[in-house]
This record gives sequence, structure tokens and C-alpha cells, in this order.
Amino acid sequence: MEILGYIAALLIGLSLGLIGGGGSILTVPVLVYLIGLSPVISTAYSLFIVGLTSLVGSYKFYKNGLVSMKTAVVFGIPSIVAVYLTRRYLVPAIPEEIFSVGDFIVTKGIMLMLLFAGLMVFASISMIKKKKAPVTAPTEPVDMVDENIDTEIDVEGNGTAHPKPKFNYGGILAEGLVVGTLTGLVGAGGGFLIIPALVLFSKLDMKMAVGTSLLIIAAKSLFGFIGDIFNYEIDWMFLGIFSAISIAGIFIGTFLSAKIHADKLKTAFGWFVLVMGVYIIGKELFF
Repeated sequence: MEILGYIAALLIGLSLGLIGGGGSILTVPVLVYLIGLSPVISTAYSLFIVGLTSLVGSYKFYKNGLVSMKTAVVFGIPSIVAVYLTRRYLVPAIPEEIFSVGDFIVTKGIMLMLLFAGLMVFASISMIKKKKAPVTAPTEPVDMVDENIDTEIDVEGNGTAHPKPKFNYGGILAEGLVVGTLTGLVGAGGGFLIIPALVLFSKLDMKMAVGTSLLIIAAKSLFGFIGDIFNYEIDWMFLGIFSAISIAGIFIGTFLSAKIHADKLKTAFGWFVLVMGVYIIGKELFF
């Protein structure tokens, strides 16, 4: 099963390179069910793996001028604070046995896996819906909508013009705290929550929002992992190998992305994540 886990690590990076995200949602299930780690330590390792792979994935967007550094800082700070405090103090404070119903005991591990499975279901719906959106409104690009809302233009280093971000600081703070806490609990990046928030509260166009979200995910995940260093003994050798395989998958996926239709792949991947989420819920509750 461990060999399958390393193969899955390659697939996680491959999906990030092909479709720009989503693969990291499988990191915790892979670590729990294929590698055999506990749910708590798996969420910790996932933060490092997701953070590192997102950082590598964001470079392509940064090179193309599709990362708003100001937005990343404004959104990232509350997220980083929330995820660090969650990993450093909240997760260790959760009791090992939360409650029981008859002979069934809901442990910390079961609770984290159920919460993660719920996140997978919501993330999968986001992936599936993105395939259908162009069919209903193919002539209305996201950046054109944003330009009408925000008339100030920000020109990136490569000469590409994008709407200059205007911030709804209250919305950004609230969303950052929620996403940071959720990331700290389940060890997932939460890109499907961050991207809509960046479009709504910062008025970024979709491509800029995707690139900026990857940098935010990298920062908050890696800072959150720092909180785990104080609480758990880290197997750096395993973590380094697993992360390196995932990063190799990113480069392979980036190369293949020019030859494969990413939208179709993303929809299929969304259905796969949905099935996995339902499977985890069933396994934790009934098996």
C-alpha cells in the first residue's frame, strides 16, 4: 500500500500541473489510507506537502504576471494567523474521544476525517460546476465582468493589464480567518473557497485569482505546519520524498497541459473527489 501512496503522490502533483489545483484535496486520504498514518499527523504533513506544491505551482502564474502580491498579503495575513493558532493550540486541545452514541465512539481522528470528507464533497461540486459554466454563458469572460466593476487597471511586469484590486477588508478578514481555521483543522488548501473570495472581495479576474490563491495557500499552509513542529515528531525523510514526488508530478502535468483539455479533466477529477468524499464518510461511520 505504501508504494501506491507514492504513486498517488505523483498523481497529486500531476493534477496540480494539469488543472491548476484540486489534487491536494487527496493528500490526507492518501496519507491515512495508503501510507497508514493517523488522521492528525496526516493533516500536519498535508500542510507541508500542499504548501510546497502550491508554492511551486504559483511560480508559473507569477512569471506570467498573474499574482497580485498586495492581495496575497492582505488576504494571507489573517489566514496565516488562523491556521498557525489552529495547529498550535486548537487541534492539540481537541480530546481524543469527543462523544459516543451507543457503542460508536467519535474520536478526534474520525471527526477530522468526516470534516475533511465534507470539504471534499463541496470542493468536488465546485470543480464539476466550472465545466458547466461556459456552456450557459460562453460569451461573458470573467475578466470583462471584473473590468466593468473596477475601472482602475493594474499593469503587471509582463505588460498584461488586469483590474487593480480594491479591497473589502471586512469580507477579506472574515474569509481569511474562516479559511485559515478550516485549513488548520483538515490540512487542505481551500482553493475552492479562496478563489471566489478573491473575485468577490478583491475584484480580481479569474486567472489572477487562481495564481494569487496558490501563493496564499502556500504561505498559510507552510506557516501552519510550523505550529505542528512544536507538537509532533516529524519524519522529515518521508515528508521530503513524498513532496519531491509530488513536485515532479507538477512539472510532468505542466508539460502535458498543452496536450490535454484541462476543463474535461477537471470535471472528471471532480466526480472522482466526490466519490472519494462519500466513501470516506461511509468508511468512518459504518466500517
